[in-house]
Amino acid sequence: MATKTGNPFLDQDFSEMFDVKKYMQAFQMPNMDGNALVEAQKKNFEAISNANRVAFEGAQAVIKRQGEIMRQTMQDATDAMKAMNTADSAEDRVAKQTEVAKKAFENAIHNMHELADMAQKSNNEAMSYLNKRLSEGFDEMRDGMQEMTKQAQQATTPNGGGSAGGGSSSASSGSKK
Repeated sequence: MATKTGNPFLDQDFSEMFDVKKYMQAFQMPNMDGNALVEAQKKNFEAISNANRVAFEGAQAVIKRQGEIMRQTMQDATDAMKAMNTADSAEDRVAKQTEVAKKAFENAIHNMHELADMAQKSNNEAMSYLNKRLSEGFDEMRDGMQEMTKQAQQATTPNGGGSAGGGSSSASSGSKK
């Protein structure tokens, strides 16, 4: 750090706290493949990045569509005002106002459904990246644990894979001499 403030929280070098190699050395598990762990984290970050990109693009599409809806609503309101001004009688004006209100309500419901569908589609696509990666991560973890178990079993058995029964039979043949 270039300057010290005297504040222990501000003077902390946080890059040391997030050094993956340092943590891997401190909490090293036997037969753990550090490269596989780093590769898995890269895949995790890629999935999160893809999910964020899709969510951001979806939000942009929703905002763009909201702008289009707003412009159309303003145009519809202008047209409705012109139509009401051409009404000859009070009854005709009430009928046109009712028609305009009904159309506006129907458009609002349709637009809300459209925007909700757009947002849901975007969210589902973003979640699919995360769900796929989560499933892959569990598969990788299972495969890694199976490999570590196999290596541990091979390391604890004589001759790299002989059975315990074979070891006891050689001991009994030595006692027969």
